[in-house]
Amino acid sequence: MSDALTLPAETRERAGKGASRELRRNGRVPAVIYGGKEEPHTIHVEEKVLVKQLMTGHFMNSIVQVEVGGKQVRTIPKDVALDPVTDRPIHADFLRLAKGAKIEVEVPVVFTNEEASPGLKKGGVLNIVRHELELVCDADKIPSEIEIDVTGKEVGDSIHISEVDLPEGATSAITDRDFTIATLVAPSALKRSEEEGADQTGEGMEPGETAATEQGPDDDAADEQEEKSE
Repeated sequence: MSDALTLPAETRERAGKGASRELRRNGRVPAVIYGGKEEPHTIHVEEKVLVKQLMTGHFMNSIVQVEVGGKQVRTIPKDVALDPVTDRPIHADFLRLAKGAKIEVEVPVVFTNEEASPGLKKGGVLNIVRHELELVCDADKIPSEIEIDVTGKEVGDSIHISEVDLPEGATSAITDRDFTIATLVAPSALKRSEEEGADQTGEGMEPGETAATEQGPDDDAADEQEEKSE
């Protein structure tokens, strides 16, 4: 299970774009706590502390005890908006957790016993389709990672969600198909796939040519992101 974190916070007295910009200039990040059949609570947290917790790598899958007004509110982070230019956090959303609540989280996968895979020993390559699994689990039992054993896997084999032993109380959030998590491919097949992907994105085109999927820059993206975060 991911470690619980503690995040000091203060109540936001004013809302709006101007107030949020002032908070950011002072090293604070506007945020909101919502859910749990209670009114949303607008807060702000210290940017340095938030960044430090983001850098742990498991912030989004951790229980966060937000300390505000002398009380602790048990939450899980749902979103941290980043500035598109500086990557600094500009807004955060936290979901209140009721006792016995189930939540949807993304948990990273880790592959084990690669030395026991005949396909990998022959030079095959593990092509990871999903680096994270979307799971529904108890708020008190959020796994830090999901281990997938590749013992006995040969080139051409695939690993599906139905083969994975999930922790007690956890189920896949995707229930309409037995999706692929990884495949064991020959090196030549992986190289061919990468080359086909490069052709689709326009790599290797003559000067002046444009890929069919290419789009122009969105000059308003930064302003839209900031307005959405207020």
